[in-house]
Amino acid sequence: MEERGAHLPARRVPVRLMRLDVNVFLGAYPYRRVPGTSPQAVLGAMERVGIDEAWVTHLPSLFWQAPPEGNAWLYEATARERRFQPVPAVHPGLPGWEAVLGEARDRGAPAVRCDPTYCGLDPAGAEMRVLAAACGAARLPLLLAVRLEDARQRHPNDRAAEVPAAAVRALVRCDAAVRLVVTHADRAFVEEVHFGSTPEEAARIWWDICWIWGPPEDHLETLLHTVGVERFVFGTGQPLRIPENSVAKLDLLDLTPQQRSAIESENARRGLGL
Repeated sequence: MEERGAHLPARRVPVRLMRLDVNVFLGAYPYRRVPGTSPQAVLGAMERVGIDEAWVTHLPSLFWQAPPEGNAWLYEATARERRFQPVPAVHPGLPGWEAVLGEARDRGAPAVRCDPTYCGLDPAGAEMRVLAAACGAARLPLLLAVRLEDARQRHPNDRAAEVPAAAVRALVRCDAAVRLVVTHADRAFVEEVHFGSTPEEAARIWWDICWIWGPPEDHLETLLHTVGVERFVFGTGQPLRIPENSVAKLDLLDLTPQQRSAIESENARRGLGL
């Protein structure tokens, strides 16, 4: 790259400023062996692909009856590594969820997460709407995944439904202060939500890029033009997904340094008030 950089189009030469991954997990996955799930292994992967900071969630607890029981481990792990920022799990169907939200705010978490179908909740039901409104009042973004794995490779016992697009629209409409970070969404899902929302509602939703097809498909490129660069944040879904995937998608697009910086860090930092 150093030898050929002067001969490449300017937009094809990656400019490294800051890369923030909003979609990272720590800990074992219950349905198959996944390598690289320890904090040390994830840090190694971050070094390999040039990720400076990661929002991390305790993966095993997403499948527990009480997901917040994994938050203590998460806070301890992130306290030992400055490049990790905790995204604790909250379950609005359990007593004491408000205290979980308060602790997240007090500890400076960048967001909280709830994956309603894994919690046995209606994604657009009363519990989720109350949680979304409470997150808005606490000025904490609410993160949720459409899915964690492709349906074709899921274990027969992994029966949690995917979050429907209508649920995301319902959540963002429940309170004017709600901010959502939606991960693992494909192009069709993003378009259904974005173009079915008002401009004000759409401006309070951010999408990670881990599940959106990049080149040679034009899905990500199309969305950046039609939905807007400002609506997307960098996410890998590692270690359930290969982190190089998300980096390669951006490398292969004709992005200005400003556009790339917006996706890789600035949208999350400015848009989400970090």
